[in-house]
Amino acid sequence: MFKGSNVALVTPFKNDNLDEENYIKLINFHIENGTNGLVPAGTTGESPTLSHNEHQKVIELCIKESKGRLPVIAGTGSNSTEEAISLTKHAEKAGANGALIVTPYYNKPTQEGLYQHYKKINDNCSIPIIIYNIPSRSVIDMTVDTMARLFELKNIVGVKDATGDLNRVEQQRKKMGEDFIQLTGEDGNVLEFNKRGGVGCISVTANIAPKLCSDFQKYSKSSSDNEIKEAERIDQMLQPVHKALFIESNPSPVKYAAKLIGLCDDAVRLPLVKITKESQKKVNEALSLAKLL
Repeated sequence: MFKGSNVALVTPFKNDNLDEENYIKLINFHIENGTNGLVPAGTTGESPTLSHNEHQKVIELCIKESKGRLPVIAGTGSNSTEEAISLTKHAEKAGANGALIVTPYYNKPTQEGLYQHYKKINDNCSIPIIIYNIPSRSVIDMTVDTMARLFELKNIVGVKDATGDLNRVEQQRKKMGEDFIQLTGEDGNVLEFNKRGGVGCISVTANIAPKLCSDFQKYSKSSSDNEIKEAERIDQMLQPVHKALFIESNPSPVKYAAKLIGLCDDAVRLPLVKITKESQKKVNEALSLAKLL
C-alpha cells in the first residue's frame, strides 16, 4: 500500500489560519497528477506549530477530500508518548491508512526508550505505523537492531529513512526482509535508495512536481532499460530543485515554490520565516531549469 511518491503535504495558511480552500485544492492537485500517497501534518506540514485542533483538522480534511482514492499516512509523532498515542488514535478513528511517527526529539531517549515509546503506541492503536528516523532533526538515531525489534510488533510496518546513509537500506533489508517497507525521506538520494531495495519516497519536492515525482518512481522500479533511463533523466532534472528546496529551513522554500506556481501562499508560522530574496532567486532558477515555471 505504501510505495512510490508520497507527498509530505504543506499546510497552507491565510491570515495565519488554516487555508482550507487551498488545502483542498492541493489534495486534488495530487490526485490528478499521479501522487501515490498523502502525508498530512508532518514536519513539512508545520506540525510543530499547529494547534491540536488544527492538527486533527488537517488530517480529517485530507481523509475526507481524498475519499479513499489515495492512502493517507497521517503525521502523528510527538516527543510525548501519550500525545503521540492520542494523535494516532484520532487519525485511526478519522480513517487514516497509516501513521508516520517521528523518533522523539529533544528528550534524547535511549534505544530502549525508543523501543518502549513505539511499543506503547503500537499497543494502543490498530493502524500501520511507519517509523520516521531523522537524526538531523531529532538528534537520536534508531539503530537497525531496535528497528528489527519493533518490526516484530503487529503494527510496525516500515521506515521513512532520513539518515542520508544509503547503506542503511541494505542493512535494514537484510535484517527485516523485503516485507519491511523502506521509504526515503531524502528526495536527493531516491534513485540510489530504490536501487538498493527501497520502494519509494515521502517527498517534499512532490508538493510542486507531483507528476514528475510519481513518473520517476514508476520508472525507477521498471525492468525496462528505456524506463530506467527516463527515471535517471527525471532524477537529474530534479536534483537542482531538491537542493533549492532545502536552501533554508523546510518548508519555507517549498511554500515559496508553491506560491510561484499558484498553489498557495508562502506564509509560514514563527519561528520559521519566508525565505530571503537571494534564496528566492535560487528557487526560481531551479524551477525554471526543471521547466516547472
